[in-house]
Order: sequence, then structure tokens, then C-alpha cells
Amino acid sequence: MIDPTARISTSAEIQADVEIGPNVIIGDHARIGSGTRILANSVVGPWTTLGCNNILHYGSIIGHDPQDFGYKGEETYLEIGNGNCFREYVTVHRGNREGTKTLIGNDNYFMVQSHVAHNCIIGNDAIIAGGSLLAGHVTVDDRAIISGNCVVHQFCHIGTLAMMRGLSRTSRDVPPFCIMDETHTVRTINLVGLRRNGYDSKRVRAIKNAFKLLFRTGPNMKENVERAEEELEITEDVRYMLDFIKNSKRGVCFGRSRVSAEFD
Repeated sequence: MIDPTARISTSAEIQADVEIGPNVIIGDHARIGSGTRILANSVVGPWTTLGCNNILHYGSIIGHDPQDFGYKGEETYLEIGNGNCFREYVTVHRGNREGTKTLIGNDNYFMVQSHVAHNCIIGNDAIIAGGSLLAGHVTVDDRAIISGNCVVHQFCHIGTLAMMRGLSRTSRDVPPFCIMDETHTVRTINLVGLRRNGYDSKRVRAIKNAFKLLFRTGPNMKENVERAEEELEITEDVRYMLDFIKNSKRGVCFGRSRVSAEFD
């Protein structure tokens, strides 16, 4: 299952059924789980762990050094779960300081030429579409969708089932269940995504009511959150939305009126 042209470090740990194609490079102390396929011209960097049943398509570079002037060759890590797909020329970098990690969960799909920088945390079942760029320390929660050629500023947080439309960019946190476009502008809830993921009409209605109060009633997000906690039925989903906003360090995206939705 290993092509004779592959170059594999003697310190790498590779399960017996792993497929490794032509001209693949496997770095020091890499660990490759059962059922994983690494296609031609891909690179798995040092201190990188891949779980089971992942696939690296042609030319992907997973676990290379971070793009950070402060990085001086320290031992840093990339840990990847199971069932992820990395399409052609995807790049994922390790942590930028000694002992730190980039973390990727299970069943995510990284499309062609997308980039995940150092110290990012990606949950499960997320989609990072072609050409999208995640800067360092970005967190992407489960089932979020980052569409083609989006740009995410460092330290931003993308919530569960949020969707960034193509060519959009954000330097603010994108709230869960919301659709964002242009420059961190929230438009509506991700109704199609909610329904596809089994949210019934009662759950969707509660999310709609919270969205309307939070993003359509005025520019002061702190007051909007306080009103929501007093006036709305606080379901599990609504509580997640409110806590997401209250815990935001960068402030959340604007509402449709383009007034600030920052929690200050």
C-alpha cells in the first residue's frame, strides 16, 4: 500500500492498511490511522496525527510549519480526527508556539486550496469551501459552512450551523444558526441548514424569535441580550445563541441595518 517513491520518516507510525501514493512525504513522529489514504504529492508534516479513514487528495500539505515570524522550529502539533476529506492543495498548519496545537475533529470537508492556519479549532461536519482562508486561532463549530473564497480574521469564532456566503469576510464572530455575507453582515437564519439537520418547527421558531430581537430591534446588543433573557422562551438553542454573544471577544456580526451588534 506504500508507493516506492514515497519518503517516510523512520519515526512515523503508520497503520498497516494505510495507502500512500507516489512522491508522498511523511515527516518525523507523524501518526497515520487505519483506513487513511494519502494520494500523490501530498505532505504530512512532523508531529501530525491523523485518525482513521481520512483522505488527503493530490498535493495537500497537512501539518507544515505555521506562517508566523515568531515560530522558531519548536515542537508543535496538528491533531486530526476521523473521516475528514482534504481536497487538492489544501494546507493545514501546526501550532505556532511550543506545545500548542491545531485541532480538527471528525467528518469535515476541506475543498480545493482552502487554508487552515495555526492554532485553529475545527469541530465536526464543517465544510470549508474552495479558496477560503482561516487565519490563526479561528474556531469553527460543528456543521458550520464557510463558502468559497471567504476570509476569516484571526481569533474569530464561527458558530454551529452558521453559514458564510461566498466571497464574504469577517473580523467579528459569526453567531450560530445565522447566514452572513459581505463584511460581517448577518442577513437571516440558516433555515435550510436547520431543517436538513432535523430541527423541528418549534426549535426553528424559537431561533427566529431570538434572531429578530437580537438583530432587528436596535444597535445595542447588550440591551438586546438582556431583553431576550427577560422576554423570550430560553430554549437550549436560544441559550447557546445568547451565551455565544456574551462570550464574544471580538464582537458579533452586524445586523441588516449595518449598525454595530457588538456586546460592549
